Amino acid sequence: MKLLAFLGLMFILLGLTLIILTYLINYSSKISFENLRLPKFLIYIYEKNGLTFITSPILIIIGLGYFLWVFLKIFHK
Repeated sequence: MKLLAFLGLMFILLGLTLIILTYLINYSSKISFENLRLPKFLIYIYEKNGLTFITSPILIIIGLGYFLWVFLKIFHK
């Protein structure tokens, strides 16, 4: 159970980091998307018509895997 709590805290910290990064990009002219040289599997940035959306494909894949694991654990009984 402690492992799941730690994993949950890591997801929360990663999510907060992505939210903070979105605000930094929107409100700072010094940070541009060209300066962020991160691989697409670590962070995905979508910007169109004033909307900036930042996510992590790894976070999505791990989250889907976790929900699948919980679903199988519940209905396997």
